[in-house]
Amino acid sequence: MHPPLIVVVLKGYPRLSETFIAQELLGLEKAGLQLSLISMRRPTDARRHPVHDEIRAPVLYLPEYLHEEPVRVAKAWWKARRLPGYKAALKAFLRDLPRDVSRNRLRRFGQACVLSAEWPEGGAWLHAHFIHTPAAVARYTALMTGTPFTCSAHAKDIWTSPDWELADKLAESRWTVTCTKTGHDHLQSLAAEPQRVHLSYHGLDLDRFGPFQGQRTLKDGSNAADPVIIASVGRAVPKKGYDILLKALAALPADIHWRFEHVGGGTETKRLKALAESLGLSERITWHGALAQEEVLALYRRADLFALACRITPDGDRDGLPNVIVEASSQRLPVVATDISGVPELLTDGQNGYLTPSENPDAFAEALIRAIRDPHRRAHFGLAAEARVRSAFDYHASIRQLKTLFETEWQTHP
Repeated sequence: MHPPLIVVVLKGYPRLSETFIAQELLGLEKAGLQLSLISMRRPTDARRHPVHDEIRAPVLYLPEYLHEEPVRVAKAWWKARRLPGYKAALKAFLRDLPRDVSRNRLRRFGQACVLSAEWPEGGAWLHAHFIHTPAAVARYTALMTGTPFTCSAHAKDIWTSPDWELADKLAESRWTVTCTKTGHDHLQSLAAEPQRVHLSYHGLDLDRFGPFQGQRTLKDGSNAADPVIIASVGRAVPKKGYDILLKALAALPADIHWRFEHVGGGTETKRLKALAESLGLSERITWHGALAQEEVLALYRRADLFALACRITPDGDRDGLPNVIVEASSQRLPVVATDISGVPELLTDGQNGYLTPSENPDAFAEALIRAIRDPHRRAHFGLAAEARVRSAFDYHASIRQLKTLFETEWQTHP
């Protein structure tokens, strides 16, 4: 049986910060599945990862804001309203609107109209990456077109969405996958049929992140001419906890010599640079901005430690298992991190990494001190973390699982 064309709804494409999604899309294509990509936003990153250039699927960009393309939206609505499922989609939208009175809700319905009207030829399945706004567009589109839909849920989208909306989407989707046990348990608790929620770690393309063949140094921070390199990769946004990390760096003893290198863009960059200046750290920090994947890999290989102080923000936003921690671990780079969400599913404190509570700069500083001053122990942790990644986080396993889920549905509901 020739596989149906899967129409994949994405919040934005391509995105440097979402390599795990691009990796999955390419993996599904290599597994023989046919994809058509739908992006709710145009790209904002000036650069691309090599994986984006290997994906063959065409991309359709929906109007990010309805008022920017009024003629396109009006034509789409006129066409969509004649679809057999339009009334069911409108009924669902009108049921959702009083619980979420916002322009965003109207925008998702409008985008669904555009997608339904400009439906990719041969499209027979809908899959949403993220269970918040992309799944809203997918759900309304599925109702309008009569197309089955499925969903991949991740982190922020789970924890910042109201339970009523998650429950509705879980009930209407054929299945949902998510990438951490904490997210999996939460979604199962809301699902009428918990068995349709599956745990699927993203894993890593270990062909792109092959074993590091070089020798890691045994720096202990005692040489001012050859300081310990502490690396971090992540967007400068509140949930990444970079203010905590900077305060921890400021608390390191004067006899420890270090440099910090950060990779990533983000709205908090200016504020973090100001904080670093106020803490007297600026001369020891390099802010690289966004880098391509091969440049990030080079940083992993020349650094001595990787650090990420993720937190849960007041609105519930958080990471799942940050892919950068998996990447760093694949290169034998020891990791100091906070023990939230899915991080303990990869790293165990005192066995293959250094984990601390979130929101605690002093504890994070102590972990950094232990890692820096005992290079043999951190080297042992790096080896153990790499072994864990290569045995349990190979993305080919996730691709096989997703392909099986799709094919089982197609055979059950041809």
